[in-house]
Amino acid sequence: MAENLTETLVGAGVVAVAAGFLLYTSQVTGLGAGGGEGAYPLSASFRSAEGVTVGTDVRLAGVKVGTVTALQLNPETFRADATFTIQDGIEIPDDSAAVIASEGLLGGNFVEVVPGGSPFAFAPGDEVLDTQGAVSLVSLLLKFVTGEGE
Repeated sequence: MAENLTETLVGAGVVAVAAGFLLYTSQVTGLGAGGGEGAYPLSASFRSAEGVTVGTDVRLAGVKVGTVTALQLNPETFRADATFTIQDGIEIPDDSAAVIASEGLLGGNFVEVVPGGSPFAFAPGDEVLDTQGAVSLVSLLLKFVTGEGE
């Protein structure tokens, strides 16, 4: 009987530690419930959204300021339509660009906001018109190896 009680207490302790770890990681990464609280949505249309998924970081000057919340193919334009959130209090000029950038050769991709110089800011729900899609490293290497593009 004592062994069953000990096993039950140890199991409950493991479950409590796991729940605490999940709560902590969801708060640190911003993936907790109500991920849109304290943020406003923007959208953008990319020629190629390779490497970007729901949950991908949106960064401004290398600092995470938001998250990609939706990504789907537009059947009319054959472009990837992305919706992302920006933290409240961060006003993005309305002539800014959204660029899919890479963290390096082996790193993942993220959406980089390149600020413009306009005195006016995007309103919630606006679309970023100036976009640049992902650059495929494989196609760049193929062009270099075959000598195309000269």
